[in-house]
Amino acid sequence: MINVIYCLAFEHDIRLVMLAAFICIAGSLTYVQLLRQCLHSTGLARVSWMGISAAALCTTVWCTHFISMLSFQAHVPVVLDPVLTLVSLIAPMFGFFIATAIVIYGRTPLTAMIGNLTLGCSMAALHYVGMLAYRVDGIVDWDMSYVAASVILSCLFTAASGWAFNRFSNLRFNLPSVALYALGVISLHFTGMSAMEITSLSISDTPMDAETFMALSIATAFAGMLVIALGAATFFLDQDQKKAGYEKLLRMAMTDTLTGLANRNAYMDDLNGRIEKSERKGSRLAVIGIDMDRFKDINDSHGHKAGDAALIALANSFKAQCHSGELVARLGGDEFAATKEYSTEEDLEDFLSRLQSALNTRLQVNETTLHLSGSIGVACYPDDGKDSDTLRNNADLAMYRAKIHASNTICFYTASMDEEARQKRELAASLAQALENNELELYYQLQASVKSSKISGLEALLRWTHPKLGPISPSVFIPIAEESGLIIRLGEWVLRRACEDAAGWDTQDKVAVNMSALQLTQVELPRIVHQTLLETGLPPHRLEIELTETAILEDRDRSLHVLRQIKALGVKVALDDFGTGYSSLEILRSFPFDKIKLDRFFMSEIEVSRESRALVRSVLSLGKSLSIPVLAEGVESAAQLSILKEEGCDEIQGFLLGRPERMDELIRLRSIGADMDRLINTADPLTESGNLKRIYSG
Repeated sequence: MINVIYCLAFEHDIRLVMLAAFICIAGSLTYVQLLRQCLHSTGLARVSWMGISAAALCTTVWCTHFISMLSFQAHVPVVLDPVLTLVSLIAPMFGFFIATAIVIYGRTPLTAMIGNLTLGCSMAALHYVGMLAYRVDGIVDWDMSYVAASVILSCLFTAASGWAFNRFSNLRFNLPSVALYALGVISLHFTGMSAMEITSLSISDTPMDAETFMALSIATAFAGMLVIALGAATFFLDQDQKKAGYEKLLRMAMTDTLTGLANRNAYMDDLNGRIEKSERKGSRLAVIGIDMDRFKDINDSHGHKAGDAALIALANSFKAQCHSGELVARLGGDEFAATKEYSTEEDLEDFLSRLQSALNTRLQVNETTLHLSGSIGVACYPDDGKDSDTLRNNADLAMYRAKIHASNTICFYTASMDEEARQKRELAASLAQALENNELELYYQLQASVKSSKISGLEALLRWTHPKLGPISPSVFIPIAEESGLIIRLGEWVLRRACEDAAGWDTQDKVAVNMSALQLTQVELPRIVHQTLLETGLPPHRLEIELTETAILEDRDRSLHVLRQIKALGVKVALDDFGTGYSSLEILRSFPFDKIKLDRFFMSEIEVSRESRALVRSVLSLGKSLSIPVLAEGVESAAQLSILKEEGCDEIQGFLLGRPERMDELIRLRSIGADMDRLINTADPLTESGNLKRIYSG
């Protein structure tokens, strides 16, 4: 050790030693960074980066060695063999490449050790081949113990550097690994130089002087720095490209591809940041839910291209209305959301007014002008919630309330909305329990033929009596069942129970069962109907499925496909609530219904309104022209029945025949198969008013 220190301090030009150390540290830093690049690359790119890494390290070691060798003061004339000098630069490069490949591809402690030991041996080979090019006018003796020590130190430091490379891989600049690589190179050279003893002969005529050594060292350092800088520049350029590519991918990942607005991920990240900011500053923040009106109608009537065009037009309108610091995002489908930091109510009202203006835009599709509109719900931080999930949920509750009340396009969240949502959840849970415990009931309402005055069928109506709340209207629990997804199970229960009851009747009357839009989306519905008929023994022609225009239009093509399969079983299909939709004629053209049920709305004024009577007459004429029987619902008086007879109606249903009853009660009253006139004379005179309407409306 003393000899090494003495050699470094008294037998070298300290200026060139410092230059060599600088080259060594800079090159080691470049190599470590390039090595990281190799790890994160694949295929041909990885091989290319390994080649650049090997070239950078080989140049670093060679320049360090060459400058340090030139700094050695031999006190005898010195010349350099150009061929061996060149060989010392080129030949070891293959060893550096192989060592780097072992480190990169091995990725185990053993292979990392082998790779770094190979690296240390390659450094030693470069050093001693370079020393062979160092020709002195004298006799050179080598102390082999120092030679062995130099090789061992080189291998130990490179092995330690490899360990540090893996151990501190999370550091942007792995300085421990850089320092150990540099120590490996420096310890190799100066320990190796201490092994050399020169006896002067002074026979050279053209020795290199000190000025030549200095100039050659500076030139070598400059060339080495160019190579190292090239490797470093390649690395940083690649990093910049990767950063730019990452930022581009991040923008794409945070942007809705159709509209160019921020997407759900970007919106939620921004919202969480704004909530934290508002909490620190004590400011207010509005979270706004936005939903388009009748978006599905646009898709169904004009195609999905028109729907996309509507979304794009709406997004552009939002962008035009937004100011700095205001955000509008598309969360998916026709659902949008916005945030607004505000200090006064006037600021918020101005923003909402601009959003409302953006919603009320027009779009030209072919020759049709579409008038776009939407509903807005608002929840405010911190009054309506202190986290993003609560605020988003409350804004949605307010938005749905705005959608229900068509005249109210902007609705602010109130605590009562939470109570309403809680009540719905409780009712949904109770309904599921009632279904599980078989606590639901079927009531039946009679249908009669106007011409023969005989009962022609019965409509099954689902009824539920809550253990605490009493009778719950279907108009309340059916929408809850649809929202919770329970309607599928309810529909199957009603179908099976109605078929079982009808199979036990002494007559061949039909039983009519209502089906919802969600049931029609089931691909397996025809199989379920068929299996139910087989298991209950009810002939297919005695089952009649009732559905509304709205249910069909939820997914028109799929619904009509399912209905055709059901009709192929021999089951009858009736169009319920006819005349209340907006495309009844198109539905009748698309599917051969077995019956049209005229909505009860037409009966309410048929006795006093010429217009109502004319509408009924036109529907009955339409049924006759299409050979489809028409049943009038809501018949409550003999006068209404008389008008329907005069106009040629086929069947009636309503309180004139009797209110809905349980099957055992109908059997007790001998209503099934009875004559219509007897039923009319004995019917309960109660009408659809008060509690009766609330409990029994179908």
